Amino acid sequence: MAYADQQMSGSRVVAIIIVALIHVVIGYTLVTGLAYSAAKSLVERVTTVDIDEPPPPPEDEPPPPPPEPDTAPPPPVAPPPPINVSVAPPPIQTQQTIPPPAPPAVIIPPSAPPAPPAPPPPPPPPSVPPKAASPRGNAGSWATNDDYPSGALRKEEQGTTGVRLSVGADGRVTGCDVTSSSGSKELDDTTCRLLTRRGRFNAATRDGEPVAGTWSTSIRWQIPD
Repeated sequence: MAYADQQMSGSRVVAIIIVALIHVVIGYTLVTGLAYSAAKSLVERVTTVDIDEPPPPPEDEPPPPPPEPDTAPPPPVAPPPPINVSVAPPPIQTQQTIPPPAPPAVIIPPSAPPAPPAPPPPPPPPSVPPKAASPRGNAGSWATNDDYPSGALRKEEQGTTGVRLSVGADGRVTGCDVTSSSGSKELDDTTCRLLTRRGRFNAATRDGEPVAGTWSTSIRWQIPD
């Protein structure tokens, strides 16, 4: 009878320990935020379990280890917030004509100040009108009837000889050309010879400087009475 009481008291101790552990688990779940309904269902399930007393172990075997407590269920996870997904896509605007790209900006540098006007050119020197060669002294004395050639006089040749004299820059005659003949070669040759030897001129000028020029004249040959 004493042995049976000892076995019964051991079973009660085990049951008390299990109930204490269950209360600890329930308190833990309440602290960590488990739902009250889960804790209540767990308590009802545990409290309504019939504990079968195991047969008494033999005297030589040690008492069995206490059963491990049930693991607590994981805490509830809050569902993610709803995401507002737009079903209809945004309207697409189509452009009929594509405008041309804008031209690049042109940077106009500041205009440089205008250059000062060029000074006026110096006035040209006063122009000197050109002058033709002119005879010095009386040109009519360069050939007279006293110079009448004897051969032409014997032949009674007479007439007017026109000549053009070339005058150098020094005023001397450098050439003689017959421009109109008297009809007598001797009279024409005599005219050029006399004017070339006796003629003296003021030289022609251009811009005030003496230059070569020409002078034209005519000599009339007439047999004296």
